[in-house]
Amino acid sequence: MEESISGFKVRGDWATVVEHGERVTRALRDAGVHDPDHDYGARFARAFEEWEEWRPKAHETLERDVSEKTADQASVEEGKGEKAGKDPDEDIKTAGEKLSESYEQLEEDDAEAAVDNWKESIDYVARAADSASRKALRRVEDTVYQNVMTQLAPYYFDNELISANIQQSARGADNGESFVFEINVNDDELKDDVSDSLADYEDEVDRWHVVTEKDTEAAEAIEGAEPPPEPDDNSKSTTN
Repeated sequence: MEESISGFKVRGDWATVVEHGERVTRALRDAGVHDPDHDYGARFARAFEEWEEWRPKAHETLERDVSEKTADQASVEEGKGEKAGKDPDEDIKTAGEKLSESYEQLEEDDAEAAVDNWKESIDYVARAADSASRKALRRVEDTVYQNVMTQLAPYYFDNELISANIQQSARGADNGESFVFEINVNDDELKDDVSDSLADYEDEVDRWHVVTEKDTEAAEAIEGAEPPPEPDDNSKSTTN
């Protein structure tokens, strides 16, 4: 692993990439980032969950899984209408109803209510336009990102906790796939804690046990047994 001001970087095969992500994640857990009751967790627990979702896994591939997750996390955020669960057509319909009410109130000499409804009508029209624009942008984003941008730039992740990027490099010495994976912790104090933990892992862990996705369905069907519990980060051990 290389450490610099821009982050923690490794070069190697897919297993090396996955292990690097797991080590940084374990170091973040050791610092309490996952715990909302911890100082770090109070600030970064949600961002940590996003990182956990994005980081490369042993059963994934760069072109399919990491590409899709990168496009998802890079997409335009939802607007007010989308967060309210309203389609643009629904907001346009509501805007028309508000406008009709405004005309009726003008006829009844209720100017104040008419103005209020007119303003609400304008707000609904604006919200509908915003929702439609965001959806169109996402469609363009997804197509452009997955089909064009990943040919030119590394796959990346960025939030208030982590900035990371991964790209495929030239073939390795054994003609296998080779990657470069760099992870930066955006909080300087936390980054120091993670650096110390990574150094301890280098000294204490001879072989890191990469977490793999288990296929237990066949065993359950044959034996009628419950699947074993998923291992957590603390279950990793050394092998001599």
